[in-house]
Amino acid sequence: MTGSIAGIGAGLAAIGAGIGIGLIGGKAMEGMARQPEAANRIQTAMLIAAAFVDAVALFAVVVAFLGK
Repeated sequence: MTGSIAGIGAGLAAIGAGIGIGLIGGKAMEGMARQPEAANRIQTAMLIAAAFVDAVALFAVVVAFLGK
């Protein structure tokens, strides 16, 4: 029973990370389309933000599996 709960928690963390990274990427593309001269700065900020989202998702997966 607790293993399935951990799986649900890990799945929710993965879904949240996917949504977050998708939003970050989409907004970055919009920003680059509007201001092509700022593409390098936008891309750098996008990668840093995506790394933070990914780190939080990984942390949530670890907590979900340790909590069982």
